[in-house]
Amino acid sequence: MCGIVAYVGGREAADVVVDGLRRLEYRGYDSSGVVVAPGAGAALQVVKRAGKLSVLQDALRTVRLGGALALGHTRWATHGRPSDANAHPHLSEDGRLAVIHNGIIENYLPLREALQRDGHVFGSETDSEVLVHLIEQAYAGDLAAAVRSALRQVRGAYALVAAHAGHEEVVAARATSPLVVGVGEGEQWLASDVPALLPYTRRVAYLCDGDVAVMTCAGVRVTDMDGRELERPVETVDWDAEAAEKGGYAHFMLKEIEEQPSVLQQTLGGRFAPDGRDVLLDLSLDPSAIDRIVITAAGTAAYAGTVGAALLETLARVPAGVEIASELRYRDPVLDERTLVIAVSQSGETIDTLEAVREARRRGVPTLAVLNVKGSSLAREVDDVLYVHAGPEIGVASTKAYLAMLAAFALLAVRFGRARGRLDDERAEALLRGLRGLPQALEAALATRSRARELAERLATARSALFLGRGINVASAFEGALKLKEISYVHAEAYAMGEMKHGPIALIEPSVPVVAIATTSARYDKTIANLQEVRARDGVVIAIASEGDGTIAAHADEVIEVPRVDELLSPLVNVVPLQLLAYETALRLGRDVDQPRNLAKSVTVE
Repeated sequence: MCGIVAYVGGREAADVVVDGLRRLEYRGYDSSGVVVAPGAGAALQVVKRAGKLSVLQDALRTVRLGGALALGHTRWATHGRPSDANAHPHLSEDGRLAVIHNGIIENYLPLREALQRDGHVFGSETDSEVLVHLIEQAYAGDLAAAVRSALRQVRGAYALVAAHAGHEEVVAARATSPLVVGVGEGEQWLASDVPALLPYTRRVAYLCDGDVAVMTCAGVRVTDMDGRELERPVETVDWDAEAAEKGGYAHFMLKEIEEQPSVLQQTLGGRFAPDGRDVLLDLSLDPSAIDRIVITAAGTAAYAGTVGAALLETLARVPAGVEIASELRYRDPVLDERTLVIAVSQSGETIDTLEAVREARRRGVPTLAVLNVKGSSLAREVDDVLYVHAGPEIGVASTKAYLAMLAAFALLAVRFGRARGRLDDERAEALLRGLRGLPQALEAALATRSRARELAERLATARSALFLGRGINVASAFEGALKLKEISYVHAEAYAMGEMKHGPIALIEPSVPVVAIATTSARYDKTIANLQEVRARDGVVIAIASEGDGTIAAHADEVIEVPRVDELLSPLVNVVPLQLLAYETALRLGRDVDQPRNLAKSVTVE
């Protein structure tokens, strides 16, 4: 989850690296650091600080770090608390070797004990520091060879970058954790995510598991762990630097919420068949060869998968269910060649989702990813990819990527339904018309922000909150509760409305507001009955309702109206006021919206 940046070239390397770290701070903000090689064999210069990147930037104002090669790191703590000593980079005892690392070294304790017996002195509590000592022990003039030797002793996940005062090169290696090279003329970059590279280059090459890269001003050479040279294609990124910036918004999260109408157009664009009755997806899988679908994901992506499962079952009549990736990977799941495993991820680097896919592939099961980031690890692991085209998402709490995932699942369900002969012309045409009209509906839903701001006071002072939904909007309730928890730290739970009488109703009291998704549905009468049960126990109901609903006001204390859309598409509209409620509540409480405590954007370690 940590952020990594490296540079070698003709610029002031420290400035380039710190600028890149600023763009990756969402990956970790417990501490940060930078190391510069001044050249001519001089000792490396390092500055690192606990706290957010601004603390490091303040420290750098009093220090001159001149040099054309630098490494930088922003940390999300796993082993060892946030502190100056535990911050990266880690240096060898002679000060000539530096290492930064993202991931977890699973066997670090026996390695550390063995190194200490050999006389190595450790200065931190981290697992990462063993890498410095292993490389130092193996070094005999060839840094890349020393890195390969060290990594043969290591078990775990890593994106590792090393520099030595005696070499004008950066050596990087990857296993599970992402690394991407930025390619230039007379200068090269390296980062754990593309936004750090965009101000300088759009030409990138993605490293794969087992790759070791040597980066100099002249270029990048990639080998395997045995030193055999490999080819990694150079691709052109179609994002621009501005897309990864706030664009005048107070927070990335608000910017990304407001981008959702245009994101939806990007997800849908070019995917409607000319006859208006089908969609065009560049997939090799045959829907008629699938008897069952297992969707696997984590967090918000899992809730998107829950909506996806409902869409696929309804429109294609194929059994579909969601498995939490961290559970699926450790079970003995029943999978066969007629089961499709769909992995859902924004980053494509979530370790549990990756491992679940690897387990599926070991069993010979076809795999598909619903994915945002091109070139990510997940994209290279699966048989097919359905990209959601949400663009870079910087806010830790996912918003626009979730909405794009829902739209992608709607397209996939239509395609499956048509291919399997379960979706007739009239219903397909109606759904596709509904999808085309959704960007406009989202624009209207965004206008609920002022109403969400008014209601944030109720949630900000609540002891807890209960989110309820029915049918396809059960997932909306779970996503709404998660957003509130993530960024405001107000406790919230979510349930299917029909489950309320089976326990959660005991929570109902005035200090526990109930946020109910009560838009038009086939079970609207049941929803009203549930709201009556809440109010009969002095519960406070905040209802998300369809525009023009003349009934709901009699059964709710507060109402947020959203445009009326097809029930199967309603989660795309209903999620917007839920996002805004969480955002406004977090603002009311003075929370760090873009970087909530204890969270990072991409969970690349267990």
